[in-house]
Amino acid sequence: MRKIFSAIILKLCILGVLIAQEAPPNIPAQISVENNQIQFRYNGKDIFSATIRSSESVKQFENVSEIEEAINQVIMLQGSGMTIEGEISGNEEAFPCEVDRRTSFSYDLVRHTVGKSTSLLNRAVYDRKYDWVLSIDEQGAKVQVIPIENNRFKIKITGNEICIRFRPLYYQKHRKLAYYKPWEFKVPEKPVVGWCSWFAFWNRVTENDIHRTADVLSEKLVPYGLEYLQIDDGYQQEPGGLPETWLNPNEKFPNGMDGLADYIKRKGMLPGVWTYASFHDKKSAEENKDLFVKDKSGNLAKGRWLDYCIDGSNPKAINKLIRPVYRGFTKMGWKYFKVDALRHLRYDGYNSFPEYFEKKGVSRVEAFRNFVQSIREEIGPDNYMLACWGVRPELIGITDACRIGTDGYGLGTLSQYNSFNNVIWQNDPDHIEAFGEFAYRDCMATSVTGSLYMITDKPEDYKTGNLEPIIRTIPVLRTMPGQIYDVDPSRSMYLDRVESETSGSGERIFDGGRTSFNDLFLLEINKPYENWMILGRTGNRIDSIEFNRLGLDSEKKYIVFDFWNKKLRGIYSEKFLPGDVDSKYKCQVFCIREKESHPQLIATNRHISCGALELENLLWENNCLQGVSQLVANDEYIIYVNEPKGFTLQDVECDNAEVISSELKNNVREIHLKSPLKCTAKWKINYKNK
Repeated sequence: MRKIFSAIILKLCILGVLIAQEAPPNIPAQISVENNQIQFRYNGKDIFSATIRSSESVKQFENVSEIEEAINQVIMLQGSGMTIEGEISGNEEAFPCEVDRRTSFSYDLVRHTVGKSTSLLNRAVYDRKYDWVLSIDEQGAKVQVIPIENNRFKIKITGNEICIRFRPLYYQKHRKLAYYKPWEFKVPEKPVVGWCSWFAFWNRVTENDIHRTADVLSEKLVPYGLEYLQIDDGYQQEPGGLPETWLNPNEKFPNGMDGLADYIKRKGMLPGVWTYASFHDKKSAEENKDLFVKDKSGNLAKGRWLDYCIDGSNPKAINKLIRPVYRGFTKMGWKYFKVDALRHLRYDGYNSFPEYFEKKGVSRVEAFRNFVQSIREEIGPDNYMLACWGVRPELIGITDACRIGTDGYGLGTLSQYNSFNNVIWQNDPDHIEAFGEFAYRDCMATSVTGSLYMITDKPEDYKTGNLEPIIRTIPVLRTMPGQIYDVDPSRSMYLDRVESETSGSGERIFDGGRTSFNDLFLLEINKPYENWMILGRTGNRIDSIEFNRLGLDSEKKYIVFDFWNKKLRGIYSEKFLPGDVDSKYKCQVFCIREKESHPQLIATNRHISCGALELENLLWENNCLQGVSQLVANDEYIIYVNEPKGFTLQDVECDNAEVISSELKNNVREIHLKSPLKCTAKWKINYKNK
């Protein structure tokens, strides 16, 4: 126990060091242009250094504007046939991206990346740790940004008019997210994949339901990457609100919440629990009026879905009603905390009774943050917290994730708040019904965007139903957004309304929506051995996919593989026609790789990423294609290889797994491997060159 306590203290000390770091200044960079050298210096560091070459003398224009504390600093260089080559240097969380919507393209796609992006679409580098972005305006200049080691990025800019733009405190000032201070916090590295009881059992859930579910998940989905089992509404005593009504469940849970957590852990999963910010116990509220918000008449304030409103600015209320709940659950071993009704606390509670806080001389927002911060302090930095529901910009830096929209899967959230995901927090589009009409679509879109992934079905369905949509999309890979603007800004543009909203009874104009007019989701994968792309398509709006609009070189040829249908679509130059979205899957997934002149891997069946999850190494050498793959026990692993003319297969070798079959179908070889145990399989495909 002493070791655990020491570890917690160490974590808090580390957190304290982060908080103590000085905020970066909201000032322009120092720019120097001398002897054909250009340099930007900001926050005590050289962030951009380059050489300017031109066939004539270069004219220089500089301008700085500031509107509502958002600084735009621009240097424009004019000269015939200019080339600027140099480096951008960031901190450990810097990444290449787009910061401005393009005017030259007729359609948008939602971009995410695994690893540092090499896309030809990138025109900027964003430094997440200190919230600055350096970019090149689209008009008049071509740009290439290439990641190199130690968070440095080689950049080449060509054109007759080059506009370099620097924006300090981009999310905080330009995007107006006042509580975004990334030098104080990090987003969890590992995305969550789990199961939620809500749509499966509603509030009728029982201990036996959770036991049955844990048994099935442990057998069917844990081997593929599912980690969390979260119980939702239905275990608590009613009327709820007091710590004992949470920690001592109702009669449907005879072994208590500690027993339930232990059962889930014994099945190889992390236990998650739902709570809410509401207080429904009238008798207790009447007896402890000093712990609650009052209306103008001095009576207990009441709000819809909230009932009585706990005063987050009152340490006594926090210590008596909030801290004991989460301290108790944490001691029991619960690891994932879904905190619901936060919108009602803010809107129906604090915003609806501003005079109460004005009279006390305290900020409503700070009271709200204090409420949730007390939960964070009790569960610690390593346990996971999901804020629910609706976009909660006041809680940035406290919660690990945010459920962007209302109950039910929200496809629209993935393009309406794409720039928030894994930068601000992890986006939760809400749980997926994995046996519903849109199972393939929703599993695919959640996975390729690197979002929080929760399924919600009855356990019997996992025993008898089709598991392919789930097992081929979990676990979720860690991604970063390719754009730090929202592809669909129709919701986030109204985010400032959270300050004035007085009702949380339904979707608001700034909450993420369920439907989306954006139907292209691009996942760029960058591995030491190869770079490739996964394109998800959910509609027929765009009928021709041009490679340059995916950030690829249109001068090259690409192999396109249809993941769900497991077949080669073709080898293309410039563009390809995806055809209509399959009525069975309600989506398409294409793996796009640059064509090589020798046999090459074009996909695997283990995961939607076509190798990024399980393929540790890949090499073509001496007429041998070889790789190292992580196999799931008893799951048939398929390697798809494009075999150009001139190569003849000799044999297939594999350590730790059996080669079930090897068959050539229309220049694509399918090799099936299988192992009774989870293993690392080293395989070789040997060829003879005719």
